[in-house]
Amino acid sequence: MWSEIEKRGAAAKNRNITELFQSGNRATEFSVTFDDILFDYSKTQMTEEDRAALLSLAETAQVADRRDAMFAGEKINDTEGRAVLHTALRNLSGTSVMVEGEDVMPGVLDTLTRMETFAAAIRSGDIAGAGGAYTDVVNIGIGGSDLGPVMAHAALAPWCDGPRVHYVSNVDGAHIHDTLKHLDPATTLVIVASKTFTTIETMTNAETAKTWMAGKVTDPAAQFAALSTAADLTAEFGIDPSRVFGFADWVGGRYSVWGPIGLSLMIAIGPDHFRDMLSGAHAMDMHFCGTPLPDNMPVMLALTGIWHNQGLGHATRAVLPYDQRLLRLPAYLQQLEMESNGKSVSMDGAALPVHSGPVVWGEPGTNGQHAFYQLIHQGTRVIPCEFLVAAKGHEPDLAHHHDLLVANCLAQSEALMRGRSLEEATEIMRKKGLTGAELDRQARHRVFPGNRPSTTLIYPQLTPRRLGQIVALYEHRVFVEGVILGINSFDQWGVELGKELAKSLAPVLAGTDAGADKDPSTMALVHYVQGHR
Repeated sequence: MWSEIEKRGAAAKNRNITELFQSGNRATEFSVTFDDILFDYSKTQMTEEDRAALLSLAETAQVADRRDAMFAGEKINDTEGRAVLHTALRNLSGTSVMVEGEDVMPGVLDTLTRMETFAAAIRSGDIAGAGGAYTDVVNIGIGGSDLGPVMAHAALAPWCDGPRVHYVSNVDGAHIHDTLKHLDPATTLVIVASKTFTTIETMTNAETAKTWMAGKVTDPAAQFAALSTAADLTAEFGIDPSRVFGFADWVGGRYSVWGPIGLSLMIAIGPDHFRDMLSGAHAMDMHFCGTPLPDNMPVMLALTGIWHNQGLGHATRAVLPYDQRLLRLPAYLQQLEMESNGKSVSMDGAALPVHSGPVVWGEPGTNGQHAFYQLIHQGTRVIPCEFLVAAKGHEPDLAHHHDLLVANCLAQSEALMRGRSLEEATEIMRKKGLTGAELDRQARHRVFPGNRPSTTLIYPQLTPRRLGQIVALYEHRVFVEGVILGINSFDQWGVELGKELAKSLAPVLAGTDAGADKDPSTMALVHYVQGHR
């Protein structure tokens, strides 16, 4: 299955990208459009024959069948025996979605309506705190209960006209301390986001927030809401059932921003704009389900990733949004891809014959240009880059800023492809008056290898609907890559071991357990910590 892709990847490593543009209309032929979004993958070493082989790989892996099974509510998360239906959370069409013979949509839409009623009342002041209308909201969660809302909140800043929203995730006491110290407990709503209401980092922060609240508020639990299915535990905490919003086990954490986990975002931007985001994601779902593979944006984004990682052997992927408000998108995609596809065994438990997902990282442009682009341009390893940019910004009085931003984005992908030869660099330095050995030495420092692949996702303007489309696009990309790799993208057992060991280490650090089962290195570190307290 993989030998053909690896063979083609080996043949493509030294293929000149610029020469691929010399015949045909490559820029059009190696791009996909959907609803005014353009995904350009022409600046890669992929040929028509390579693309055909990748599409054949997708067909062999039965991507379309697996996609249909997911949307039909089948239990494709087979290591946990669950359906995978985050897409149902944004299904505003009213069509049925069946799980074990039951239509889940009435419950989904009922929860959405409850969220909208609650959010609207918070925004209007009809639901208030002990000190009056809420001025601030603190969302306490971690992982998928934090990264999605944090990313979307920053992305949709122009629409944030509700109470100020703050996010706490790290169990490091500095995070919650620095967040709460400037807030008024009497006008602060705390949302605890934990499906099981047992996540140790989240519940530790929740108890700290409750203690902080109790210093000024008679009934601190009355100023809490919960995003959880553990009704017994939320009741024990003191949270009124009307303020508890649950979601089914077929919604994974990193795919959960579309439902109750997005409540803080809904409060910030309002229910109508939240629905716009859902409708954008649903539109991408329908494109994914109904478009042939060669014209299917999530599929082609995934196949380009497969080409670069498993085909050409590039181990990392840089996500470079030229949009300051998407500054948290790379971190969000780190979790989405690396927690989903960071596996080493296939669905049947056999070892994977190829490497799984790449290391995903990045920062917004143009900041990254003055940080790590040096390595991307002149380093010894090739790092495929994925650029994102909007044609239009949100600040009309600063349109010249956006023009410069777009120019930098397009220039970077051009520079990565074109590079600069030794001859060109020599001529530049000759004009500066250098000669002989010094001319050659200085010129070599200014050579850019070029021929480095990149893709560009360009869209008219970042709006709630566009954000929904972009996030859904990447969700489906991860799904397609996982299907082709033959893995389960919807479990995350790799998270468990460290959490289990952390629980066992807590009493060792506290001195109530000798730590007899711990290795010498770990105990040496424990003794260091104990000795410096």
